[in-house]
Amino acid sequence: MGVNSSSGGRGRRRYDSPLRDQQARQTRQTIVTAATRLFVVHGYAATSLADIATDAAVARPTVFAAFGSKAALLREVVDRALAGDDEPVPVAERPWFRPVREGQTPQAVLHAYAEVCRIIGGRAAEIFEVVRRAADEGPETADLWETMQRNRRAGASMVVDRIEALDPGPHGRDRERAVDVVWMFNDPSHYQSLVRTRGWSEREYTAWIADQMHHGLGLDALRPASGCAVRNEDDS
Repeated sequence: MGVNSSSGGRGRRRYDSPLRDQQARQTRQTIVTAATRLFVVHGYAATSLADIATDAAVARPTVFAAFGSKAALLREVVDRALAGDDEPVPVAERPWFRPVREGQTPQAVLHAYAEVCRIIGGRAAEIFEVVRRAADEGPETADLWETMQRNRRAGASMVVDRIEALDPGPHGRDRERAVDVVWMFNDPSHYQSLVRTRGWSEREYTAWIADQMHHGLGLDALRPASGCAVRNEDDS
């Protein structure tokens, strides 16, 4: 959105400039990409706005004008990593989350949510670790970390509520404990440890997450206990 002076002294009018908006969006994307790379490689505290500006090939004031602060930029980095783009669409409304909401059995819901965990882990595991380490740097990063934990728990709650709607289960099931179980296994650090560090295939990781949530919720096994215990040389 820009502002331009009209001719004839009739004041100022607002106008939309698609090209300008596109350029601004591309600049923001470039800055976020540079910030993501530097935060992961050097950490949040050791990365300055000047470093990010240099990596993005823009002026430092451009970075500040676009985001206002390093903490705000980190929040944008997190949002982009979780969603996969900069569209203002909540994760729960993304097409790749829809199978969780639309699953017709507890097994289908957990398989779908395990796939969501794989998608988010692949995009955001390293950034989650950046924020975890930065949480002691100040109130803004601490608040961001707490928000991320609350959002993970909100996602776990959605899964448990969907399962309860499909299969109320035995009387006395502890909903909060069930949410705790799913929240425990939707942590992207599991992806970082098992796939990035230990070399598990994404298929093995997804099957393991689904199994762990299923067993933790007291449901029947999704597959034989050995389902993901043996590595296949053809896994990629």
